[in-house]
Amino acid sequence: MADDMEKTEEPTAKKLSDAREEGNVAKSQDIVGVVALFAAILGLLMMFNFIAEHMLNLARYYLSLMTQPLDRELMFDMAVVTMKEFVIMALPISLVVAIAGVAGTLMQIGFNFTTKPLVPNFSKLDPIKGFGNLFTLHKMMESVKITLKSMSAMGIGFVFFWYYIQELPTVALFSLGDQMEWLRDKAIVLASVMLIIIFIFALADLFLTRKQYFDKLKMSKQEIKDEMKNMEGDPHVKAKIRQIQFQAARKRMMASVPTADVVITNPTHYAVAIVYDETKHNAPVVVAKGVDNIAIQIKKVARENGVHIVQNPPLARSLYKEVDIDRPIPEMLFAAVAEVLAYVYKMGKKRKG
Repeated sequence: MADDMEKTEEPTAKKLSDAREEGNVAKSQDIVGVVALFAAILGLLMMFNFIAEHMLNLARYYLSLMTQPLDRELMFDMAVVTMKEFVIMALPISLVVAIAGVAGTLMQIGFNFTTKPLVPNFSKLDPIKGFGNLFTLHKMMESVKITLKSMSAMGIGFVFFWYYIQELPTVALFSLGDQMEWLRDKAIVLASVMLIIIFIFALADLFLTRKQYFDKLKMSKQEIKDEMKNMEGDPHVKAKIRQIQFQAARKRMMASVPTADVVITNPTHYAVAIVYDETKHNAPVVVAKGVDNIAIQIKKVARENGVHIVQNPPLARSLYKEVDIDRPIPEMLFAAVAEVLAYVYKMGKKRKG
């Protein structure tokens, strides 16, 4: 019994579906960050000339104010112009990053709209429980991951930054346009290195996040049994089970048609296959029956296997309505069926074995 309660089984499809409805998904924030950072770098490269032009315009604006007295009106005008230029430069990049963040989430979990995470959960306000969550294994792993990522990025970034500082005395002699190009080239190198580092940590975070997610949703054997019992009450599940059972029964029925002695037809709407083995049964037995499409399939299988087909509309309808599959025919139909079988025997069409 203890083994049944241990959570050793992988989560079922229903368990995963219920978790998604609750907003509980395996999402790595580091992957979202990598996608957003990549989009930001790409956007900056594509819009570098646009941003540089506005930066130069802002610099020219500041230079034009050098001879003017500094008063309240001028300070207000400087603030408005500066704010406008920075909004113009930052807004396109911000939109790109926002779209990339959404794309990074969709890449991992697909579209999942749910409002359940927005429902207030006052149990989360428990200070004792919240304090205990600060010292879980998950929190410790998150702290180690953040520390390693930060130290790696800062260390490698400092090395590149140190080399860049050595070039500043030379860069100071460049024109403003050349300085902007130097800054762009160095920013591309530094951003690419940072992106590679963060990408490596993001892959590791994605692996750990998914592993922790599925481990947390693991089920015990008893939980799986209980879930199956509950699902059996679902009308959709019942309909699916009935459909599977019907398909299996029809497949077995079609497999019995080649063993029949005769198929009695309507001739188009009904088809009933009968077998008679005097060593096993006291009366002929119906091994297959059907109407319309199923009747057509029965006749097709019968023709392919050399089973004799006899047209007798009244008898075909009566057998279809009165006799279930794998059941002997009733006494009131003995004479009619015997006449058909006698005809088949006379024609020498009875299958052997």
